[in-house]
Amino acid sequence: MLPGVYFATKKSGQIYYRASITYKSRHISLGSYTDEETASLAYQKAGEILSSKVSVSDYSDNTPLPFDKWVILINFRDNDVYFSNPIYLKKKTFNYYISPDYILTFDAEDLFYYASHRIQLRGDRLFVADYGMQVTLRTRYGIKPFAVEGRDYKFANGDRHDYRYENIIILSRYTGVFPVWKNNELFYKVQIHVRSTYSVGTYADENTAAIAYNKAVDILTGLGIKRNYGQNFVEDLPAKEYADIYFNLDLSDFNDRMKSRFS
Repeated sequence: MLPGVYFATKKSGQIYYRASITYKSRHISLGSYTDEETASLAYQKAGEILSSKVSVSDYSDNTPLPFDKWVILINFRDNDVYFSNPIYLKKKTFNYYISPDYILTFDAEDLFYYASHRIQLRGDRLFVADYGMQVTLRTRYGIKPFAVEGRDYKFANGDRHDYRYENIIILSRYTGVFPVWKNNELFYKVQIHVRSTYSVGTYADENTAAIAYNKAVDILTGLGIKRNYGQNFVEDLPAKEYADIYFNLDLSDFNDRMKSRFS
């Protein structure tokens, strides 16, 4: 067998070839191949990466080595830390490579999580498998599943691939609550969807707006509207203060409109 290559057999009896390399006392798998020659080329390319100044940007599609292995080897070479995911460490951040042109940036404090959770791209959505569930990347950073960029959240520097905490600005923390500006003052508009979108009201305080949404949900539920509306959890308020705001909110106009349409 050629250096760095050994063969294995599938259950069907078909032979395939695996390549691996040892670096800094670590045995690193380089992938599986249909023929010995390609596996050997992958081994040779891995050796070249580990013994030179080849960078991630030097990757080309005609190399036999998978892109994620390319990144993993370069990070191990430069930073003396091995990850099984395509991560490259920097001083206070790290890059996670989805592809050569699709690069995510995270704070160093997220390293442990992404070192053990592989990010996947499906359509235009990024997600990880966490305890058997698919969790979207944006959900981990407080961005709701149906949030609209520019209305509910924004990236401070305009880079949608930069997931550093300082770069993610949540404009609306609560379901159905949207920030609006009037005469240079910030208010919170509350809307709820039932067949179409209805206005509940506009409030000067975000917590009050969140409670107004919850009360609107209760009104619709009382009218027999069966939808899986999520209630807002307003953690800033003690129970008594929440109850006072809830019972003092006047949603009679909304209640009358909903009765006229759905009773």
